[in-house]
Amino acid sequence: MSKMSCSSGAAGQKSSKGKTEGDLKWWQLSLIGVGCTIGTGYFLGSSIGIEVTGASIVFSFLLAALGTHIVFQILAKMIAKDPHEGSFCYYARKAYGKWAGFSCGWNYWCSNILVMGSQLTALSILSRFWFPAIPLWVFAAGYAILSIFVVLTGTKGFDKIEDILAIVKFAAIIMFIILAAAALFGFLQSDIKPSGFPLAGDQLFLDGVKGFWASLIYAFYAYGGIEVIGIMAMRLKKKEDAQKAGTIMLLALTIVYILSLGLAVTLVSLDAFNEKESPFVTAMANYHLPFFPHVFNGAIIIAGFSTMTASLYGVTNLLATLAKDGDAPHFFAKTSKKLKNLPLASLGLATVGLLASIITALLLPGKIYEYITTAAGILLLYNWLFIIISALRLLTLKVRSKLYAYLGILLIIAAITGTLFEKAIRPGFFVSILFVAIIFIVCLFMKKHWKKQTSKIRYY
Repeated sequence: MSKMSCSSGAAGQKSSKGKTEGDLKWWQLSLIGVGCTIGTGYFLGSSIGIEVTGASIVFSFLLAALGTHIVFQILAKMIAKDPHEGSFCYYARKAYGKWAGFSCGWNYWCSNILVMGSQLTALSILSRFWFPAIPLWVFAAGYAILSIFVVLTGTKGFDKIEDILAIVKFAAIIMFIILAAAALFGFLQSDIKPSGFPLAGDQLFLDGVKGFWASLIYAFYAYGGIEVIGIMAMRLKKKEDAQKAGTIMLLALTIVYILSLGLAVTLVSLDAFNEKESPFVTAMANYHLPFFPHVFNGAIIIAGFSTMTASLYGVTNLLATLAKDGDAPHFFAKTSKKLKNLPLASLGLATVGLLASIITALLLPGKIYEYITTAAGILLLYNWLFIIISALRLLTLKVRSKLYAYLGILLIIAAITGTLFEKAIRPGFFVSILFVAIIFIVCLFMKKHWKKQTSKIRYY
């Protein structure tokens, strides 16, 4: 399933279409959320997290799970009180005005463009496992073309393909957990005994508090996608089930993430991990399973391709929605009946973003994944911050709920600022600031246009 587009709403009115579309049960929405979330941010980005902080990456993922839970619980409360297809973009506009909805929409678009760039780079790195001599940009171009083709199949074709890919990538994690547990209990033989989970010392925290702080962004990035449930909650038969769907989804993800990462850092020493290989492939390298690296690498590529295609589909529809709301040029909303009613201009702009990612991968093959992953994760967290501060204005929260919300803000800010402590990912922070600055400047130019719109509405 895709990262569905978010609309900032039209003049603050609820969509009747959003209210009547109730074709999902809560468990179906949970599965969709799992499928949207698991990607190379987890499969490959976690390797960088291990290199940065060591075995304590497990604790980073626990803290990120707590922060993600806070964000979704607050979003679910807003959905229950005022269900709207615009989700967090609509709530931002309702709380702080047109500029907030506009900023959230375009920030989400930009973050997904960067997600596609990071996924393309990760897919290319993983594909070189079989073809090490082929440049990154060749793989990136191939996957980009294939992704565009999937989107051109339309909603039904896209949904079928994404459902199959979601099952494959979740099955890959379960396969690793089973094999790793078998290795840990001696059912699989190896020349090297498991190193064991370090309970203290340098192996637990490789670079002390600074390294642990810097690793938070990779953990949060692996949970990116929880906001999709908020966007798709309008398709629930019972809108109040959004909270249950998110809780079950997050619980499943946390258990699977913690188990798999915990087993990975237990089986081998930390110096074996590197950012060019999945930590799960590294963990099983000494157990003489010739099929595992190939099967698992293929599953990871499927996961990354699934997330990238979902992002492409999402930004294509998001830009069309922004155009309908007057937050983007109108021609981006035009659709082609010959091509499954797809907004071709919107798809074209997203393709330009993909092309820019390919060119960047060619120019900076060694560092691009860290930079783009960091920037994409930070932009996503900016939207999560908006969800919380919107709720603080729109909802009447009890003291305990307010403290919970402020804890969420603290965790998100910690993840964002932690990127400044790690030289390898620090440029990603400034890339995210650049995107925010551009959106802010555009907001200033749009201010007069919004005032004119408001005057016309009042006049009529």
